[in-house]
Amino acid sequence: MGFLAWILFGLIAGVIAKVIMPGKDPGGLIITILLGIAGAFVGGWIGSLVGLGTMGDFSFGSFITAIVGALVLLAGYRMIKN
Repeated sequence: MGFLAWILFGLIAGVIAKVIMPGKDPGGLIITILLGIAGAFVGGWIGSLVGLGTMGDFSFGSFITAIVGALVLLAGYRMIKN
């Protein structure tokens, strides 16, 4: 269940990251969603290491770490591609 939960978190985090960081992305909506999923996994892993949630539950801390992870990856992708 944890894996599927983080994919769902990633989809939502990707959309929220796009809303927080508007602008033209080099890869479009699909790349933004994929970055959101990857950011959710990275954010969730780091968040579980520092105690902000676990990879297997739906909590506010887990949701925040997923969004922050998506924002970091989206910003990094924009820096590399622009």
